[in-house]
Amino acid sequence: MVMRYVKAVAAAAVAFLVIVIAWLRLFLRVVYEAQVGSMMRPTASVSAAALFYVGYIGAILYLAVRPALAEKRIATAVLHGAALGAIAYGTYTLTNYAIFAQWSVLLVVSDIGWGTFLTAISAAAGFLAARD
Repeated sequence: MVMRYVKAVAAAAVAFLVIVIAWLRLFLRVVYEAQVGSMMRPTASVSAAALFYVGYIGAILYLAVRPALAEKRIATAVLHGAALGAIAYGTYTLTNYAIFAQWSVLLVVSDIGWGTFLTAISAAAGFLAARD
């Protein structure tokens, strides 16, 4: 049982990090600089990002992978992951949109879509690695 969750954590974390790195390099930095560049730090806070990612991977496992393993259905992992991603990334981006004049609808839409996709794929990877 423990090894099953170790596999799930590893797979979800690897999928999450690979996709995040690709997103950051291909899209995010350019778009964010154009939209809210004056608000950005010269370099990202690695400790803050790591704290979020560790907690978020835990949430993916608990809220999406664990129920999917109980039901033995990848669709549960994908749907629960997508819902978690939409609400988590939506919370971030809609709050920013509400308080920052520079925050655009483009950022809102891209962040919510991104979080939905990223979390669904990460949950699916965790499920596939841990299934019987």
